[in-house]
Order: sequence, then C-alpha cells, then structure tokens
Amino acid sequence: MPAPRPHPLLALFTAPVLVAVVLSSQALAAMLSLARPLDADWPIRFGLTSLAVLWIVLVLLGAVRLARPLLLRLPPQAWSWAMLALLVVVASSVAWAGWQLAGGPMAAESPLRFLVRVVALAAIAGLLALLIYQNYWRALQSSARADAAELELLRARLHPHFLFNTLNTGAALVHDRPEEAERLLLDLADLFRAAFSGPGVIPLSEELALVRRYLEIESLRFGSRLEVRWTLPDAMAAVAATPVPALAIQPLVENAIKHGVEPRLEGGTVEIEVSVQPGQVTIRIGNPLAAQAPAASSGHGIGLEAVRARLTALAPGAALVTRAEADGFSATVTLPTGA
Repeated sequence: MPAPRPHPLLALFTAPVLVAVVLSSQALAAMLSLARPLDADWPIRFGLTSLAVLWIVLVLLGAVRLARPLLLRLPPQAWSWAMLALLVVVASSVAWAGWQLAGGPMAAESPLRFLVRVVALAAIAGLLALLIYQNYWRALQSSARADAAELELLRARLHPHFLFNTLNTGAALVHDRPEEAERLLLDLADLFRAAFSGPGVIPLSEELALVRRYLEIESLRFGSRLEVRWTLPDAMAAVAATPVPALAIQPLVENAIKHGVEPRLEGGTVEIEVSVQPGQVTIRIGNPLAAQAPAASSGHGIGLEAVRARLTALAPGAALVTRAEADGFSATVTLPTGA
C-alpha cells in the first residue's frame, strides 16, 4: 500500500522556514508600531510589541511541536483551521499575561476590548500566513511533479540497458539453472511493475525490498564478483513506513554496481547501511572505485540530480549527499520520519 503524502507541517520545523517566521513576526511588530504616532514613546511601544509578538511565535511553535502527532493525522483543511485556532488561543493567552504584568500602562483600555483587538489581529495575521504557506506548499508539490516527469525521461533511457543485460543473464541460466532463471524473471517483473506504476511515494520497507530484488538479479549476473553487505538497525521496524519516492534508492545501488563493481576484474563490495536518528533515517550506499577511473570521472552524476530533486521535493529535510572518498564513493539519503 502506498505511503501517505508528506504532511505540510513537516516543512515548518526547518531552519529556513523558522528564520522566515521569526523575521516576519518582527516585521509585523514594526507595522503595528508604525500605525501609532511617532512620538517619544514610540521606541518603547515598538520594543514591547516586538517582545509580545516574539513570545506569541515562540509559544505557538512550542505548542505545535507538542501537538504535532495529533496535527499530522488531520487532513489539510482541518490542519489549517486547527493551526489558526491554536494561534488565536496562544495570542490571547500571551496578551492576557502581558496585560496582567503591565497593569497600569494599559488601564486606559478595558481587558475585554484589548482581548478582542488581539484576537482580531491574530486571526487576520494567521489567515495571511496560512495563505502564503499554502502557496509555498503548492509550489513545492508542482516542483515535485516536474521532477517526477524528468525522472520518467531518465528511466526511459536507463531501463533498456538493464533489461538487455538481465535477459541475457536469464538466457544463459535457462538450460543449466532453470530455477534461478525463473527467480530472475520474477524479480525483474516486480522491478518493472514498480517502475511503470508511475512516480509516487512508497514505504521505505517496500523500496528496500525492491533493492533486494534488484541485487538478486545482479548477483546472478556477476556471481562471486559482487558482494553485498547490509547493515540494518534494531529499530528498523519503527521506520519501515517512512515515505520515500519510488525507485529513489535503487538507482543509487545501480550506480554503485555500474561504477564500483562492473569495471573491476575482481569485482567489489556494495555496502548498504541504514541508521536511525531522532526524527530521521539515513541510508548510505557505498562502493569501491575502479582502479583505472579517477573519482572525478567516475560518472556517478548520471541520474543523481534527478534522485536529489525528487528527495528535496518529497519533504523538507529529505536530501541526497554524495561523497568521493579515498578508496570509494558513497551516496547517503536522509529521510525525515516525522517522529
């Protein structure tokens, strides 16, 4: 079953968005202060307004972080209204606490009138913020669709090469080892079913299962020249449902074999290491480099940009980092778990 699409809330707790939220809150404080006369008390009013708005933002972010497991279960429309309601409640609470602390300076205005003004300002600012944020999320999803179309073009160029090699391997096995030839064709059918089902998001466990099928095919082709070393964490079950673009990890393993095993007469070892950290899971694919090909010309860039773009569009925090090492090459995928 396909995994759910990444929730827009996951984008809120990334460094660029947090910086934008804080800066926007201070811009709002400046606008509110400039609406009043620029007299000798204006710097004091601006300082108090800036402090109050900053407190509202910080308390709101803390409340959203605590309520995130519940908010992630809500559909987009309900999530938007829940965020707006939470903003109004937090703004009213912080404003009431400020009223109690200030006391005398606010005595010219009744508490009820003050709270009504705060609620109205919070509701208007919240609606504008949600509108801007939803436009940002739509642009992110449009970018994901464009990147998926680019990947489809890449698949059309890469799959025939893999298909021909696999069929040749199957033809060589069909007489002497028919059971292995049958297994090869079944694995090939699973891979192509995933490839032609269209771009989408699947659980990490399904993507790794496709990688295993691909490696079974390549093991029949390379024999003892290909060694695969898996390293899985004890907490693998907890992150098995983590969303990942379909066929995002398999091309990295394919690159590792193509550039790290195939050119070497003695073959090589492909390492697949999955590790779990708070809030994210990383998948590292490592391979040796061919002795006759320096790292700069190893050709690992083919397809990597398409995979990187799909991961970036999946959710904030998802990324692909590649690194040429002294005796090998590694590609590391980072996926947010939403935990």
